[in-house]
Amino acid sequence: MLKSFEGFTKGINLGGWLSQNHLTPEHLAHFITEPDIEKISSFGVDHVRLPIDYNLVEDEEGNTIESGYLYIDNCIQWCTSRNLNVVLDLHKTAGYVFDDSEYSASFFHNAKLQERFMKLWDKLSARYGQYSDHVAFELLNEVVDPDVADIWNSMIEQAIQRIRKNAPDTWILVGGTRSNSIITLKDLNTPYDDKIAFNFHCYEPLIVTHQAAHWVDGMPEDYRLDYPISIQKCIDETERLIEPDFAFPIKPYADLMCGKDFFRHFFNEAILIAEQYNVPLYCGEYGVINMAAPEIALRWYQDIHAVFEEYGIARAAWTYKEMDFGITDEHYSPIFEELLKNL
Repeated sequence: MLKSFEGFTKGINLGGWLSQNHLTPEHLAHFITEPDIEKISSFGVDHVRLPIDYNLVEDEEGNTIESGYLYIDNCIQWCTSRNLNVVLDLHKTAGYVFDDSEYSASFFHNAKLQERFMKLWDKLSARYGQYSDHVAFELLNEVVDPDVADIWNSMIEQAIQRIRKNAPDTWILVGGTRSNSIITLKDLNTPYDDKIAFNFHCYEPLIVTHQAAHWVDGMPEDYRLDYPISIQKCIDETERLIEPDFAFPIKPYADLMCGKDFFRHFFNEAILIAEQYNVPLYCGEYGVINMAAPEIALRWYQDIHAVFEEYGIARAAWTYKEMDFGITDEHYSPIFEELLKNL
């Protein structure tokens, strides 16, 4: 059994609220409110993952926007009053966001942008380091390019050193490249201290969980795929429709069927690494697009949940509402109660 990530074992993302949206006063005030947190507290989870974008709390020159911090403050207060903890996830920083390669092209080679990232964590850790019993920090969402692994490792160490000045006891989550793929955890350096958790995302097989996703190049809008099917079928369909590189993580498991055994094999290397370093293993995002039939999504959730439980992998489902993956949306109402049991 892996080292326990106590207080962060099972959670739900609050995607689309303070990140990945137009951060207008109307949206910020109404997309997530205190009754939503009350509702989440009844789901049997112990935390939420809270994605934030840098421009919520600072302007283009890096000046603080105090009103943006108030939404984070409120969320933490709402959560802690209901025995929910918070993973504070920096989803977008100045010069880098996971889904815009053009915008992000220079970030890992630009000292000024990297220092701005560090300064933002100076501010965040100074404000929220006092809540170390309830709030964990996730340095940056989904570094994509595997070629920047060494630079990213150096940035991780620098950021942790800066954070530790303000938050010596706060859990810090770090992930690898290839969009936080589990297969790149092996490229991370030895954990900086004993309050580090290794973080990954899992939407595998992507051709199943992202079927008909409009943002995936080459994906037909009417594409549907059953589950379970063979991993080889997933590989073939991925290479036929979208991009061979998307099939890269699952190619070693071509002789398996989708299901619990696949996830055991797929997670095995990361489990061994986490055991070696005695760090918790945390899956910060996983889920199935609302284009898939609800019964298909439920079978996928049941399989990955079983393996999370078997090995003690902490996690947070993507996501609470909307964003094409919302577990509380009408699409999932036929299976909602069963889905809650398998988060």
